[in-house]
Amino acid sequence: MNACAPALNLNPKNLQTFVDTQWDEKILPALTDYIAIPAKSPAYDAHWAENAYLERVVKDAAQWIESQKLSGLKLEIIRLADKGKNRTPVLFFEVPATKTDSSDTILLYGHLDKQPEFSGWRNDLGPWSPKYQEDKLYGRGGADDGYAVYAALTAIMALDKQGIPRPRCVGLIETCEESGSYDLLPYVDALRDRLGNVSLVICLDSGAGNYDQLWITTSLRGNIGGVLDVQILDEGVHSGDSSGIVPSTFRIMRQVLDRLEDSKTGRLLPESFYCEVPPERLAQAEVTAQILGEEVWKRFPWSCGQDGSFTLPMTQQPVQALLNRTWRPTLSVTGAEGLPPLSSAGNVLRPRTAFKLSLRLPPLVDACTAMQTLKSLLEDNAPYNAKVSFRPDQGSATGWNAPTTAPWLSTALNAASQQYYGAPCGYIGQGGTIPLMNMLEKGFPKAQFMVCGVLGPKSNAHGPNEFLHVPYGKRLTAAVAQVIGACP
Repeated sequence: MNACAPALNLNPKNLQTFVDTQWDEKILPALTDYIAIPAKSPAYDAHWAENAYLERVVKDAAQWIESQKLSGLKLEIIRLADKGKNRTPVLFFEVPATKTDSSDTILLYGHLDKQPEFSGWRNDLGPWSPKYQEDKLYGRGGADDGYAVYAALTAIMALDKQGIPRPRCVGLIETCEESGSYDLLPYVDALRDRLGNVSLVICLDSGAGNYDQLWITTSLRGNIGGVLDVQILDEGVHSGDSSGIVPSTFRIMRQVLDRLEDSKTGRLLPESFYCEVPPERLAQAEVTAQILGEEVWKRFPWSCGQDGSFTLPMTQQPVQALLNRTWRPTLSVTGAEGLPPLSSAGNVLRPRTAFKLSLRLPPLVDACTAMQTLKSLLEDNAPYNAKVSFRPDQGSATGWNAPTTAPWLSTALNAASQQYYGAPCGYIGQGGTIPLMNMLEKGFPKAQFMVCGVLGPKSNAHGPNEFLHVPYGKRLTAAVAQVIGACP
């Protein structure tokens, strides 16, 4: 691509006004309805097909898109099956180019499936109880990532309303992202010819370092996980009678996890889980650390600690904190079985302990290879010959490192950030995973990427009190529109 010229005749003030009105009158009501639907990703709803919540949110989004009366719009809900088993549905739309000499396609991506409820919501909030308060729309999935399809259409409409020429645009909205997008590749293969010559990917499923400027994601970590299960008995026994003879499954679990992680530092031990950090990403981390400072770690909801002050992060150095969450592997235990609730925890030596493990991998580490290493590390040479098994999750994914940004896109991103935020564009790696990014980069090696989103400080995706920062969403929608209009 050649360096771009600014989008001629674009009136940014009118564009933002249109976007604001669209959000207030059409997007917020749609998102309010969306949040109320428990459209959990298939990993968290074994009966997703029968419950039909995913089907419902996809149909609702499709009806909303159709109601906008966008000229030339083609819209389809695609449902594939594998050996008679339904895959999660995908929403696909396409809008023809208004730029006469353009043969390129812009792909806009988002998802409509959600994480489960989690605990700890404020008394006046809930995952399926949308509430708009102080410019924030609370509830599960609004920010991650229900807004994306509505913002994408609005950005296109904002350009068309002003007659700004743009390339062909297609939208790919899936419902399996929170489960690792294991259903997505067959859809990408099925749609490959219809996607066209993708020159720009706009992913609206990422985060922001603050709410003061446009943030572009430069890298994403990979993700592997599964259930680690330790069993020593066939049934529970009296803890006084058995302890000292029967080894505790919790202690065995600790021994096994010690092979994987240094519990004193949190550093993962397998060297194959690491990769060299590219110099460009180190430099960007240093710039971002200067922008955000201690907010890199202060943005989390720290508890009151032992001495009455707040609990502490693993590091208080902003650069190292950024690298820890983007370019270094980490282990999280996200669930457990075999432990009764405290109210019914008697003096019983339990027969089994199971942990749900989530490992985030640096962007350049292959997830399949890492999974094989992990399984062998955990299962081999079990202490006390205990039954130790690791059942990998279906949705493992390799991370992603963005290709070099083309001059035209760099210029357009900074111009959009200055126009709608009054500050230069920021660049940041994210600790989360978006499996589609690697798929698209392999399929379209010459494509540029604008990976962005509304998940800023305290938005708390996946946790309690998740919210969408509406003013940021409005400005992001306008910025996306201007970047589309700047495409060569």
